[in-house]
Amino acid sequence: MEWFKRKPKPPPTTRRDIPDGLWTKCNSCGEIIYVKELEKALWVCSNCSYHFRIKHGDYLNILTDTGSFEEYDTGLVSLDPLGFRDSKKYPDRISAARKKTGMNDAAVVGLATIDGRPISLAIMDFAFVGGSMGSVVGEKIARTIERSLERSIPLVIVSCSGGARMQEGILSLLQMAKTSILLSKLADQGIPFISILTNPTTAGVMASFASLGDVIIAEPGALLGFAGRRVIEQTIGQKLPDDFQSSEFLSKHGFLDKIVHRHQLRHTVSLLLDYMTN
Repeated sequence: MEWFKRKPKPPPTTRRDIPDGLWTKCNSCGEIIYVKELEKALWVCSNCSYHFRIKHGDYLNILTDTGSFEEYDTGLVSLDPLGFRDSKKYPDRISAARKKTGMNDAAVVGLATIDGRPISLAIMDFAFVGGSMGSVVGEKIARTIERSLERSIPLVIVSCSGGARMQEGILSLLQMAKTSILLSKLADQGIPFISILTNPTTAGVMASFASLGDVIIAEPGALLGFAGRRVIEQTIGQKLPDDFQSSEFLSKHGFLDKIVHRHQLRHTVSLLLDYMTN
């Protein structure tokens, strides 16, 4: 009978593979976004305005005048002062991070201009060992502050870090004091310091130079704070608000001067420099 006859299978369709890196998913709203369009939008989701984490080169393009950046202190490389060992030797971790990122450490520093105004600039990059601050990062930040002092030009630091680098122990913690002392000299001379906080800025970096700006601005939705949520909740025995340690929470409670959308970052910094230097 007719219903016992086997129906022929349709011919197989050819599956078209989508090349890796062509599309990405928003971590906030789940929107699938074409990467080329995301790049044009400065890595900000057009659906929910989620700010993707970006590299130091992207911030250079966003903030500074084209071709104005002159990098300094490129030869500084982390050593292994403590002979730190876990599942992988510390020098091997550094070597792998250098190969992966093309950076010598987690900060790029130098001189640049923003709308023609000279600045001493440091930008941290989370891609290098979580943007952690060891002796090299601390020294680079210190030298960036010193160049600002020597030339009497404003200081701008873009922070993105998980905190002090545990593989260097007390030596990494000493960088907090070193950079803070130099910033006090900057304040004594009345030289402006604009601190830009991105996602994440935490622990030793947040507890030192990142929170000492004359003006502190942050990108929307950034994770900002010192200790982790779970540690704080266990310490105080209370449940923290859902938005705790976000840019919005810190702005509401007076820690930030302004939350700035990435599309307005350069314009805002330029206006601040104009106001603070005049």
